[in-house]
Amino acid sequence: MKKWTPKLSLLLLLLLISQVTFAQNSSVKGTVSDGKLAIEFVDVVLKNTADSTKVAGYAVTDALGNFSLDNLASGEYQLQFRLIGFKTLTQKVKFAGTPLSVGTITLHTDANLLNAVVVNSQKKQIQKTDEGFIFNAVSNLTQAGGTATDMLKNIPSVAVDADGGITLRGKSPMILINGKNSAITNMDQIAASSIESIEIISNPTAKYDANAESGIINIKLKKNNQSGMNGAVVLGSGFGAKGRLNSSVLLNHKTDKWNFGLGYDNRFAGRTKKIKGERINYLIDDEHYINQNRSDQRTEGLQNLKFNIDFSPNENNSFSFEALGNMESQDNGETLYTQVNNSANQFFSNNKRHSLELERSKVGELAFSYDRKFTDDRKSLNASITSSFNKHRENTDIDTYQFDQYYNLIGAAAWQRTHNYEHENISNAVVNYALPVSEKSILETGYKGTFRFFDSDFQSADQTNGEYIVNPLASNGFKFNEQINAVYGMLNSYIGAKEAPKWKYNLGLRAEQVSNNGKTQNNSDNFSNHYIKLFPSASLQLNLASDEFLKIGYSKRINRPDLDNLNPFIDITDALNPHGGNPYLKPEIIHIIESGYTKEWSKYSFSTNAFYRNATNSIRQYAELQDNGVVLQQPRNIGSTITYGLETIFSLKPIGFYDANISITAFQQNINASNLAQNVVNNAFSWYGKIINNFVPWKGGKLQIIGNYNSALATAQGKRIPIYNVDMGFQQKLGKGNARLGLVVTDMFNTLESGFKNNTALFSNHRTSKSDTRALMITFAYTFKSDFKEKLLENQFSTE
Repeated sequence: MKKWTPKLSLLLLLLLISQVTFAQNSSVKGTVSDGKLAIEFVDVVLKNTADSTKVAGYAVTDALGNFSLDNLASGEYQLQFRLIGFKTLTQKVKFAGTPLSVGTITLHTDANLLNAVVVNSQKKQIQKTDEGFIFNAVSNLTQAGGTATDMLKNIPSVAVDADGGITLRGKSPMILINGKNSAITNMDQIAASSIESIEIISNPTAKYDANAESGIINIKLKKNNQSGMNGAVVLGSGFGAKGRLNSSVLLNHKTDKWNFGLGYDNRFAGRTKKIKGERINYLIDDEHYINQNRSDQRTEGLQNLKFNIDFSPNENNSFSFEALGNMESQDNGETLYTQVNNSANQFFSNNKRHSLELERSKVGELAFSYDRKFTDDRKSLNASITSSFNKHRENTDIDTYQFDQYYNLIGAAAWQRTHNYEHENISNAVVNYALPVSEKSILETGYKGTFRFFDSDFQSADQTNGEYIVNPLASNGFKFNEQINAVYGMLNSYIGAKEAPKWKYNLGLRAEQVSNNGKTQNNSDNFSNHYIKLFPSASLQLNLASDEFLKIGYSKRINRPDLDNLNPFIDITDALNPHGGNPYLKPEIIHIIESGYTKEWSKYSFSTNAFYRNATNSIRQYAELQDNGVVLQQPRNIGSTITYGLETIFSLKPIGFYDANISITAFQQNINASNLAQNVVNNAFSWYGKIINNFVPWKGGKLQIIGNYNSALATAQGKRIPIYNVDMGFQQKLGKGNARLGLVVTDMFNTLESGFKNNTALFSNHRTSKSDTRALMITFAYTFKSDFKEKLLENQFSTE
């Protein structure tokens, strides 16, 4: 007998909900073409002949030119077909209550509006939303063959350092994949070619996870909903310091009720990195001056496989199943030279340390979702169950050679081996329900359960007499489990006319019950946290015009330490600069106030947001000098932090062949770290800006040049150095548009590097890291089925 489980109960509940009458709706259907090819995005408007001022139905043609107008009453109507670049066509129809087909409607081009077609048919690079904005992946030509990390570098308000660290307004955001928590936490595991859009939610409401201090980045992967059989293939190759290769294949087949999709992409690259470090230990005479130079030789491999099935028995119910598989490999050879001098700047020691790291990661994700639509489009129900599994293995062989001041070898080499094996599972159960409670108000409510399990085994062994002996003092195991149950309620309402409300507002409250436990193998670092917290949110929007509004909002958030911050293992690859987690971290509580103004014109748009953030128990990386001259870096609760600043995004299209997006984020941080013994940075000003230039030099050609600058960013004990780079991308349509040829040059002037400078009472530390970020890539893409080419090759954003 099959064991009854909560997941089985939820599945049965979804099936029961979906048992509705699958009655055929009375409808008018047809197809629109230009005489040769189907036309997509045609507005189909149905008006009653007796009163042509009222719209009785509306639809937009799909990629095959098809449209359907449903739930119609019997009567005489006028059908109107409109699309910029074509002459508007009107046709009378008489509907008797049974399904009616008007056949193929042919539209004729309007020569006076052909130029407008080129300008207006392009999708917006950035689409403003009530909660932030959506960045359309098609607009990013400069990251073909790259990863999600590379694409995030060019998104307004997001900063990415040369080591892949991602921040939003100076802090790490919550990153979701398709709106879900995922075991994929390294953005280099996601190929840029698989991304449809990236959504930035700068000040989330109570509907979203409270664990999003600086906001949410939601990465939406490609999924096609075009009718028929469609497909595309993309091939890319290039080089930086070493060769790079990528490819992807997308297939899709859609019928009236079923949709099947299959996608595969890969990326293989060789990379190099140079790291230079200088440190002075003020109160230590022997190990006083430390100079380090490190060289990395890395080979990376990434493969993704995605499969989806969608079933819509009728227009009100839809079921979806998605499966994602990810495999990543990294082989890294690190060679580290360390020279140590005493306080008189005379030789003390010299060594060379080589580490060969072999990393393998496998991630599998399964997602099942159900959506229910109602006659009243203000009412909706959706539910989902997802589970993500991650298996990570890292094996490292380390050899260390000691030299005298004349670079003569001293004694035999010391050999070490380490391994770190990790297993992680994250599962989510989500139910959201929205219903109208009055003519102008909608109540949203829902539940989300997040269940996380993590198990790792870290082992360090030293070679003695030709055998490796495990060092129990440097080895440990760590187990962590966490359960978060959250419920929320939010009221959305407006004041004024439905078509153009003067005021819009929402009030929300989220309650989260958190229970987590961490346990080490040697029982030296055990912890347990159980608490319930409330997170209110509110916003008020004043619509000055249809394209202009003011908004102010408040929310309370939390920054729960993640696994990297909690895991107590100490990485000893660099013996003088080890780093690890801190299992005794407390969650950070943040109060956020944000106000904004948005205005759009025909060729320009302007958006600005002022934000204020007050955080207690702030979590920051903190370096502490040990008695043996080692600087141990761990996350600490450093005290309280107040951050306030301004974020501005300006888009312009002054002429038909050029458009640009300019964004600037500037903020001040004031830190109170009186709980720490050593002095820390008290306040600092930081800013970063981006400019994205898009050109259409000739028919079928696109040129993009992106400039990026991030100023020095304050850390607990110093600052990170400024980051700046320029990327260029070019794309040319071939033939009838079924093929594209692309050229990409990243970091054209080879300026992108990261690093930091720390200054404390006990030591100063300066470290820089330079990867082979300058690279050239050539890509070729081809589709079959012409109706699909714009969706796959340009990856245009849609609201589907």
